[in-house]
Amino acid sequence: MPVKRDREFEEFVRRRRRALLTTATALTAGDAFLAEDLVQGTLVRLYLAWRRARSGNVDAYARRVLVNAFIDHRRRPFVRREQVVAAPPDAPAPGDGDLDHTRLLAALAALPPRMRAAVVLRHVDDLSVEDAAAALGCSTGTVKSQTARALAKLRDALGAPTEPFVTSVQGDRS
Repeated sequence: MPVKRDREFEEFVRRRRRALLTTATALTAGDAFLAEDLVQGTLVRLYLAWRRARSGNVDAYARRVLVNAFIDHRRRPFVRREQVVAAPPDAPAPGDGDLDHTRLLAALAALPPRMRAAVVLRHVDDLSVEDAAAALGCSTGTVKSQTARALAKLRDALGAPTEPFVTSVQGDRS
């Protein structure tokens, strides 16, 4: 029995680890080291609860564990003791397209954790409102309002237009 469980878990990790890491990287606003730590902790918790997790939607269960791990990490005292500095000591030089990515990650980092999680689940993981609500453990209305507020803050931070971009051009109707 344990061999079968281990084999199932190993196959899940091989199949879904990259997706979990992508989600964790977006949740942490680009902190690859913290994202890796969160994924490792998520996989440990998932392995310990594998019997319960595999009886339902394993992907949703893993996503919920990851989001909870991220939110719990932000609550830990050692996070609050960190000193905030104006610029990282070893920031990469901006290159083609890197500046927009860097600005986006900085804008994401400025969002509160649950708001950031709502945006990441909805727009990076492309989850429905209902699935995002399940992952966050809140109502669909909360997901909608948190996402709307987060997108407004991101638009302000990035200087994006508030009106939707119109792709069609009206022709002359004379």
